[in-house]
Amino acid sequence: MRAIVALGIAVISTSCLRAEGSARASKPNIVLIMADDLGYECIGANGGSSYRTPVLDRLARTGVRFEHCYSQPLCTPSRVQIMTGIYNVRNYLEFGVLSRSVTTFAHLLKKSDYTTCIAGKWQLGGQPDAAQHFGFDQACLWQHTIKDNKTSGRDNRYANPAIDINGKTVALPKGSFGPDVCSDFICDFMEKHKGKPFLVYYPMILTHCPFVPTPDIRDWNPESRGSKSYKGDAKYFGDMVAYMDKMVGKITDKLDALGLRENTLILFTGDNGTDYPIVSELNGRQVAGGKGSMTDAGTRVPLIANWPGVASEGKVCSDLVDFSDFLPTLCESADVSIPSNLNIDGRSFLPQIKGQKGEPREWIYSWYLPRGGSTSSEWARNQRYKLYRTGEFYDVGKDVLESEPLTDYSPEAQQARVMLQAALDQYKDARPLRNAATKGKK
Repeated sequence: MRAIVALGIAVISTSCLRAEGSARASKPNIVLIMADDLGYECIGANGGSSYRTPVLDRLARTGVRFEHCYSQPLCTPSRVQIMTGIYNVRNYLEFGVLSRSVTTFAHLLKKSDYTTCIAGKWQLGGQPDAAQHFGFDQACLWQHTIKDNKTSGRDNRYANPAIDINGKTVALPKGSFGPDVCSDFICDFMEKHKGKPFLVYYPMILTHCPFVPTPDIRDWNPESRGSKSYKGDAKYFGDMVAYMDKMVGKITDKLDALGLRENTLILFTGDNGTDYPIVSELNGRQVAGGKGSMTDAGTRVPLIANWPGVASEGKVCSDLVDFSDFLPTLCESADVSIPSNLNIDGRSFLPQIKGQKGEPREWIYSWYLPRGGSTSSEWARNQRYKLYRTGEFYDVGKDVLESEPLTDYSPEAQQARVMLQAALDQYKDARPLRNAATKGKK
């Protein structure tokens, strides 16, 4: 009799475990990593030869590498767009601000039983509850309630950083390094919440200036109070790229150790182009960083998707992706419906991650207001041609620096111009008056 009861308990327990496993399999973990000021040319898998990125190169070899992903030209505009799935023309207020009326991908996944975490660089409002207000259960953030140079006159993101955890500044051990603090927080979060689906959003502190030594090189000084200058020394940029790659590896290794890797979608990108003092080599040509510009040097960023057993291994995708596309991709991955009243601009690229055709874009669009500026720039483009609102039309496939607008059009160019003009016309009156009226209000 006891044997029968024991067998029955074992069967029930096994059934429960299978049910739990099935439930987890239907809701994958999602880890979105966004490096700061890292252009397309910096990754070895893309053809870059200036820096060491073995972890990202491996993720590209075993996943999907996208050749045409485009961000906004600067930090805050990219953060607003990637989190909301809406082009800046419709919801951007000003630098360092995210309207508290918006819905983010964290809101949507949290409502679908995801536990959510953000760690890294914030720059979207100084209210102590900001991260939680925008849908994140746990937060470890630089540039949240404390600005970057307000406490000591030195930059405070790297050596002995000023970091907030859930809106409160914490005391850290002497010699702490900001990227380590954030990545350790993420690893601890994943371990604590491994029993249910989670979203990790990691807008990295690296590789933004000041260019400074990392703990992996001899010049590292654990006593440092931060860089005295905004830019630092560009000779350290390569070491910072290597450390950024190492942080990605720390997270993937933790997922492996927790047995979660096969049920986790990892997306890696950059928030805008590389900073202007940096010159890198891509497929044998020199690429000068163009952060803040509307050219490829300011907007073309890496995108790697990796999901063992799901992502199409070793695939290179030439479809267009922009930052409005991340929210619908995350939602489709998690089987989360997007309310129609959000009226997002993005389109999911999950089918392309899986090796399917999907619904490739014919064009993408960008509206950009420079920090402190009053005049915006605007373009629509496909893989080869780019048309500005002002009428300049470029063959960026041949003229990546946009040095000479086209004046004599081939039939292909003329067809592209007509299509891109129609795209621009869709957003001609999209800038809402409320944005101008609420400028500066949080």
